[in-house]
Amino acid sequence: MKLSQLAAAVGAGLITRTGECEIEELVMDSRSVSRNGLFFCITGSSFDGHTYAPQAIKNGAVALVVERELPDVQAPQMIVKNTRVAMSLCAAEFFGHPDRQMKLLGLTGTKGKTTTSYMIQAILEHTGARCGLIGTIGSRMGGRLLKSGLTTPDPIDLHRTLRQMADEGARYVSMEVSAHAIAYHRLEGVKFETGCYTNLSQDHLDFFETMDRYFACKKSFFSSKWLNNAAINLDDERAAEILNEIDVPRMTYGICSPADLTARDIDITEEGVRFTMRVLGTDDYPVKLRLTGMFNVYNALAAASVCLNQGIDPKVIVDALGDLKAVPGRAEVLDTHTPYKVILDYSHSPDALENILKTVREFARGRVIALFGCGGDRDHGKRPIMGRIGGELADYSILTSDNPRTEDPYDILRSVEEGIRQTKGEYTVIENRREAIRHALTVARDGDIVVLAGKGHETYQEINGVKRPFDEKVVVSELLAEMKER
Repeated sequence: MKLSQLAAAVGAGLITRTGECEIEELVMDSRSVSRNGLFFCITGSSFDGHTYAPQAIKNGAVALVVERELPDVQAPQMIVKNTRVAMSLCAAEFFGHPDRQMKLLGLTGTKGKTTTSYMIQAILEHTGARCGLIGTIGSRMGGRLLKSGLTTPDPIDLHRTLRQMADEGARYVSMEVSAHAIAYHRLEGVKFETGCYTNLSQDHLDFFETMDRYFACKKSFFSSKWLNNAAINLDDERAAEILNEIDVPRMTYGICSPADLTARDIDITEEGVRFTMRVLGTDDYPVKLRLTGMFNVYNALAAASVCLNQGIDPKVIVDALGDLKAVPGRAEVLDTHTPYKVILDYSHSPDALENILKTVREFARGRVIALFGCGGDRDHGKRPIMGRIGGELADYSILTSDNPRTEDPYDILRSVEEGIRQTKGEYTVIENRREAIRHALTVARDGDIVVLAGKGHETYQEINGVKRPFDEKVVVSELLAEMKER
């Protein structure tokens, strides 16, 4: 593709001392070797991509996207106000605007995005339509899973993935939309058929600093710039703020509020959830989920709202929800063949930890054993809060490392301890996560439920900035085999 075509798509000025050039790749990492690449000089809080332009040229880039001219670099330069916005618009143009060939269904909120996205995909595929999925666990299409390090991929990977999905015949894409993606303009120029707001609770304050700024970012997604219509959780305390400003058609859902889509007669067991789904205050449909917890009732209502917006028959929605067996790392009961249960859950925020512990307490025959920690280089304020939640809701807590990243893991654990010490909860501290899991499996008795919180689907642990293999399903299996041999 010609550089001038990309510049026209962005509406950017172009300096071409050496004339027009052909672009074969888009690049945002100067270390990547490219062939006729276009390098985006991204500016961050602690780095300036403009300084890496010479390295990118050395590695095969033939042109640059910059926020200021670089007179010492002899390469065509596209000058823009914001390189992040330009990258999104260029990626859309470069890959032929694949988002326009499908209906994108976007989910934003603190919790529930992953499970709801899986539910939506299951419902739409139940109709015979092909539906791609993009989110925390990776990108899925036709049963294939492509790993991704970001909930919402960077624009280049995003549009490359959308292009592949469109070429493979996808009619829909169920997609998680993170607040970071909105803040970093990863979705600039993309239009969603439906956007769904799940909820808001404390998370990512290391980046957004205040809950108001975090919410404002989420709320900005619900405008006609991004969406054709919306689905809103009316039970969330800040939903009214979105509804008061929204300028697109909407459907509401909830349990406590008089919403368009509601759940009644809810019965939660360790095997799953049963409830009656009432559509627009008139028609009732019995729902049986194999997933447990009140939060999964909300997730099911969110998925149903989005799919009802697409004209899907409620009976089809109910059947598809009943067939969904599990979502990786989301309240996932592991097949341990033990007299106690082991549940894997991604709960790494205070509200999520509270939800999973309250859920298992409802049906636990024995003790609730909670193993959890907090990630390093992230929101410090939630650490004592999670400690307090563990102390109040679990019979026994095991504090351990999550992803300490570049922080001292013991500094993190001391912060978590500040909260649990405010309770009467029994606990111990075992920094090594594998040994902590071994301890949990050793002390668990008949009827107990062990909740391994924080890692969920992740297959690594990041320590000292290095990601090391750590799949808790594998770890649990290995430890149980070791214990059986003794």
